[in-house]
Amino acid sequence: MSSSTIRAIVFDFDGTLVDTESCAYDAFCRIYEEHGHVLQLERWALCVGTIGGPYDPYNDLQELTGKTLDRAALKERFEVLHDEALREARLRFGVLALLEEAKQLGLRIGLASSSDRGWIDRHLKEQGIADYFEAIHTRDDVELVKPDPALYRLAVEALGVQPFEAVAVEDSLNGLKAAKAAGLRAIAVPNPITSHMDLSQADVLIEGYEDQTLAGLLARLQAVEAE
Repeated sequence: MSSSTIRAIVFDFDGTLVDTESCAYDAFCRIYEEHGHVLQLERWALCVGTIGGPYDPYNDLQELTGKTLDRAALKERFEVLHDEALREARLRFGVLALLEEAKQLGLRIGLASSSDRGWIDRHLKEQGIADYFEAIHTRDDVELVKPDPALYRLAVEALGVQPFEAVAVEDSLNGLKAAKAAGLRAIAVPNPITSHMDLSQADVLIEGYEDQTLAGLLARLQAVEAE
């Protein structure tokens, strides 16, 4: 199947378009430090790209301290620190150019995120990119989030394409698993939180969007398929 058949592109949001993943990790690191402990990146990464995964940072901290902690107070503290960090969050360099190129190429553009719709709408509006997306699907639309393929299946259906006619852009292993299970091809673009992950199941792996064009990435997809 030639990459010339690509008719749609579906983006993940957190960590892929905006590095909100680092904001969340940094906020939890502050909380751990306040309790005399260190949050290991490898453990935190288990919950990246999904909800209700195998790792719970609140339970982990409680086990480390050996004390019963006020979970509600910890969540409140996290929200304060997280909001502070998010004020500085911006689109990853090169994202806007990639979105604009996708539009110019006539691709249908969708978004599939394990976050809730309110979160996504807020940040798309703040970053000024909401109008690029024809279809947006979030955890509010499915019973199971990534790595389950439901979000990507909804996305391609809404965009009116077959899975093999779409490419996903993801930053995490959970996201890649979801995209590939749904039958999409996938481009992986890790961020500082996910750069240590094994993302080899991606069809194309890039370090960032800098010096990349969508046409070039689609050509790389074609080259991979020709091997």
